[in-house]
Amino acid sequence: MTESAAHREVLPLDTTGQLLARITAQLGTQLSHVSPNGARRPMTPHPHPPRAPSRSDPAAPPTLVAVAHGSRDPDALRTVTALLQRVRELRPGLDVRLGHIELNEPLLTGTLADLDPGETVLVPLLLGRGHHVKNDLPEAAAGAPHLRTRIAAPLGPHPLLVEALYARLTEAGWRTSDSAHRGSGIVLAAAGSRDPQSAVDTRRTAALLGERLGGVPVVPAYASAAAPTVRDALRALSARGRHRTAVASYFTAPGRFASQCAAAAPWIASAPLGAHPALARLVLHRYDQALTTRSPAPRRQLATA
Repeated sequence: MTESAAHREVLPLDTTGQLLARITAQLGTQLSHVSPNGARRPMTPHPHPPRAPSRSDPAAPPTLVAVAHGSRDPDALRTVTALLQRVRELRPGLDVRLGHIELNEPLLTGTLADLDPGETVLVPLLLGRGHHVKNDLPEAAAGAPHLRTRIAAPLGPHPLLVEALYARLTEAGWRTSDSAHRGSGIVLAAAGSRDPQSAVDTRRTAALLGERLGGVPVVPAYASAAAPTVRDALRALSARGRHRTAVASYFTAPGRFASQCAAAAPWIASAPLGAHPALARLVLHRYDQALTTRSPAPRRQLATA
C-alpha cells in the first residue's frame, strides 16, 4: 500500500457541516472576483507579468502604428491616447504606437524612425480615402527603409463606425421616437477632402447610418474642401420639412472642425467618435485586414477597404 493510499484510508469522512463549510468558502472566494453589477473583477496582477514580445522575437506580431491627423485642441491627443489604450486592452502583447501627420508629437516620421527593423502596419485613424491616406502615409513609409511597412485601409466606411455614431447620438439625446418622427433628420458632419473618393466614403457611411436609424434621412456635409457645408445641409433638410435635425460628428477626435460643426446644430450634436469600444475593435480589424493581404512590398503597400 502506498503512503498516499494509506493516508486516504485514515482520513475520516467529512461531515455534512464540514462539506457545507468548504462549499461556502469556495463560493466566497469566487464571489470576491465579481463586482456588485455582476461583472467579473480583474484578477490581481501577477508580481512578474509576462513581457510583451520584443520586435527581435520572430513570434512577435508586427507593430501597429496608429496614424492620427493631429490637432491644436489638447483634447484630441487625450482622446486618441485613450482610444489606443482600449486597443491595447483588446490585444495584450501587441506593440501599439502613435504617430501624427502634423500639429502634435509624436510625428509619424519620428515614430517610424524610432522603431527597430521589422514589420509594421500603419492604421490611419482617418474616416475615408484622401490625400493623407494616399500620399502622406506612403511617403512616411518610404522614408523608413529599415521597416517592412503595410498601410491599412482608413477606418470608414464600416458598420462598426455606424454603431459608434449611433451610440454618440443616443448619448447626445437622440431617442427611438425621434427616428419615427417625420420631422427628424441628421447631418453627418465630416472634415472634407478634395479627393472625390473621400466623399464617396462619407456618403456610404451616411446611408448606413440612415438604415441604422430606421430610414431617417442622413445628409453628409463638410467642414472644408467639399460641399455642402453643415449649414447648407441643415437648410436643405429644413426645406424638405425636416426641422428636428441633429448633427452627427464624424470625427475621430475633438478639434476645430468638430467644434465648428457642432456649433451649427439647431438641436443636438453628438460628440466625436473618440475612444468608443467599436472604434477600438475597428482599428484592430483594419490591422488584421492589412496582414491578410499578399506579402508586403519592399517599401509600402496600401490595403484595400
